[in-house]
Amino acid sequence: MTLDKNFLWGGATAANQAEGGVLEGGRKLSNIDVLPCGEDRKKVALGELEMLDWQDGYYYPAKEAIDMYHRYMEDIQLFAEMGFKVYRMSLSWSRIFPNGDDAEPNEEGLAFYESIFKELRKHQIEPLVTIAHFDVPIHLIKTYGGWKNRQLIEFYTRYAETVLKRYKGLVKYWLTINEINILLHQPFVGGGIIFKEGENQEEIKYQAAHHQLVASALATKIAHEVDSRNQVGCMLAGGSHYPYTCRPEDYQEAINRDREGYFFIDVQARGKYPNYALKKLAREGLNIVMEVGDKEILAASPVDFVTFSYYCSRTVSAHSEDYEQSTGNIFASIKNKNLPSTEWGWQIDPLGLRNSLNQLYDRYQKPLFIVENGLGAIDIPDSNGYVEDEYRIDYLREHIQAFKDAVEIDGVELLGYTTWGCIDLVAASTGQMSKRYGFIYVDRDDEGNGSLARSKKKSFYWYQQVIETNGENLSSENLNIEK
Repeated sequence: MTLDKNFLWGGATAANQAEGGVLEGGRKLSNIDVLPCGEDRKKVALGELEMLDWQDGYYYPAKEAIDMYHRYMEDIQLFAEMGFKVYRMSLSWSRIFPNGDDAEPNEEGLAFYESIFKELRKHQIEPLVTIAHFDVPIHLIKTYGGWKNRQLIEFYTRYAETVLKRYKGLVKYWLTINEINILLHQPFVGGGIIFKEGENQEEIKYQAAHHQLVASALATKIAHEVDSRNQVGCMLAGGSHYPYTCRPEDYQEAINRDREGYFFIDVQARGKYPNYALKKLAREGLNIVMEVGDKEILAASPVDFVTFSYYCSRTVSAHSEDYEQSTGNIFASIKNKNLPSTEWGWQIDPLGLRNSLNQLYDRYQKPLFIVENGLGAIDIPDSNGYVEDEYRIDYLREHIQAFKDAVEIDGVELLGYTTWGCIDLVAASTGQMSKRYGFIYVDRDDEGNGSLARSKKKSFYWYQQVIETNGENLSSENLNIEK
């Protein structure tokens, strides 16, 4: 087996990390817009520090981001030059429904995305569209409490139905909710949730998760009704857990931690709550309200394919306090001494990608799609903006070889691969621009200075070659580089 000739090579961005144009074209604030750069960012993301508007003394990188709002035609031209078959992007909920609960959508926002899809079509690039990528309008947080409130199911499905109908014939690949399991780790990011003193935080998170799962199933149902050609996927923040030792209790801990994320995808892919999740909720006394008809909604509309992000594996132990912890990633992990680390402490494990692919495919027997994978690194450009980023090429080469092995040796059914941050953008975890992922350098620093000019890195030409050869030539020698 080799990669299918129609394998979807491309790259990925998110509206809140690339678009900018906040408060332009009728758009209003969302939760990610108010995440500041700096030490308070994590507190806001966790729902521990309430920040529902821009405040003096903070820099908000999403406000302008890399200004794709005004530069998308230039960026799509660069993607086309690389040979993209697919471009994963997200819609801004608050650009289409500025308050989230509006009776009618914002036409200017709808027209903006329609123009993007038409530009992609002109270049024969298939859009893969995430309906909600860490994006909750601030009004829904202030008025309803975010996804803890069941009314968000109604608002989300209205939003989903609007875009599914509007873009019929322009988009056929959809994702309902990005990295849905992040809700358990960063509730404000994943669900617009801010905790009040005395609240049962675990119960609130799982109640919000139930609301998102029902909303996702309803969106999937609508997508299939609107256009039978629509394909709908779910999205997991992936990466398998390794037991730190061969002690049985460490292995059990790895199983439990994998299940923490698989719970969401089990429901979305199989249409019902897994027994282990129901036992956990009962054992921990978490009273999750499920309305009459919810089980039927979940059962009626499982997703068509499963997507996930993969940056690193994670290592856990039943006695994790005894070991050195890795840094950077929002998922707690013991530092794996068998693996190198990035400048931000994320551990590099290409074989872990193959392992994750096999685990997911064995579990769901549905087509898979890697929709995020990349290396965040400090790039030093020359006077022309060119970056000799061999380190990024090395990272991606090894991960591409790993997923090729999963397909060619293990028989995993893989639809495509979109690298994260195909163009430099605002890093979600830190708000930094200096943590760069792209094939395209953007002249912007962590304080918002720079011309925003785009320039091609060495990896641009390498990925162009990879796509052209359908992954057969992964060498970075003798590239046709234009400086």
